[in-house]
Amino acid sequence: MTRQQIGAALKYISLTALTLLWLLPIFAALVTSFRTMDDISINGFWSIPGVLTFQNFQRAWTDAQVNKYLLNSFIITIPSLFGMMFLSSMSAYALARFKFRGNLFFYFMYVAGTLLPFQILLLPVFRLTNALGLYNTYGALILIHTAFQLGFCTFVLRNFMRTVPGEILDAARVDGCGEFRIYWQIMLPLTLPALAALGTLEFTWVFNDYLWAIILVQSDSLRPVTAGLATLRGQYNTDWPVITAGALLATLPTLFVFIFLQRYFIQGLTLGSGK
Repeated sequence: MTRQQIGAALKYISLTALTLLWLLPIFAALVTSFRTMDDISINGFWSIPGVLTFQNFQRAWTDAQVNKYLLNSFIITIPSLFGMMFLSSMSAYALARFKFRGNLFFYFMYVAGTLLPFQILLLPVFRLTNALGLYNTYGALILIHTAFQLGFCTFVLRNFMRTVPGEILDAARVDGCGEFRIYWQIMLPLTLPALAALGTLEFTWVFNDYLWAIILVQSDSLRPVTAGLATLRGQYNTDWPVITAGALLATLPTLFVFIFLQRYFIQGLTLGSGK
């Protein structure tokens, strides 16, 4: 065996080992979701399951109210996603296609906003939502997610829109097309790969948010699925099979979004990588 073959074999062995290590928590969660709590208490987590059952998913959906928490997550995520996509695409279009005083200043403000740790915003945002009467409402979470992600979305879309040939927009103006119509009917369709990639990322981030949900929402009837699952943990005893079954159910929406948008997602990530 040559030195190159030995190197290739070691590479594949190490990559396989790292992949199995990465998949280990997912495999453990999947097995736990089909076990009973009595089996885990007697034999431990890392043991061969004695009994497998689907009832944990049924209990998570009904008794643990995952169906209600998932609905809350959609009520928060979908308006946030449309709000940030619409507002950031408009600001990105203005920054990418118009020359005006302060253009670079506003652009760098958006970029600087993406570098701001959100932990330092927890207390000011909490007090602001209290002052506005938005605390413990869906609106508080929708507004903070929309506002907090505007910088990153504008940064990505602005750079993408600068790659669209200006001759297309000039031809539309010569034909009498207004600026909003150019933005809506020409620029947005041409920006679809970037919008799809951003939409997939933002849907995942907002849907899986936990920290803002426990800071800005107190009522159990308004909690998204991430914060709702955390309340299922008891002080002395925790039904881990039901919690892991609920967590697996909560991953399905983001998984479906990625499957349906993966073509645009990969296009958006690889644009500009080749000449």
